[in-house]
Amino acid sequence: MKATTITLLLVPVLLTTGLGVVYTQHLSRSLAVRLQEQKQQRDELNIEWSRLLLERSTWATHARVERLAREQLGMHSPSLAEMGVVGP
Repeated sequence: MKATTITLLLVPVLLTTGLGVVYTQHLSRSLAVRLQEQKQQRDELNIEWSRLLLERSTWATHARVERLAREQLGMHSPSLAEMGVVGP
């Protein structure tokens, strides 16, 4: 009778433990998948950031800025006659 009582008490404990193990494994796998997705997104964002840095450096080259100043703003390099010395 005592063994039957212990068995009846242990069955719910074992079922609860088993369900807990299944739940934690599922949660662990879900989090691992989410982590991989986040890592992939991080890598894609790093690639895009590198492209943007390259594009920014291309847009800011001295030759391009000078060309735009000449074409759009009508600027030019001053001749020696146009230059002057500003005193104190």
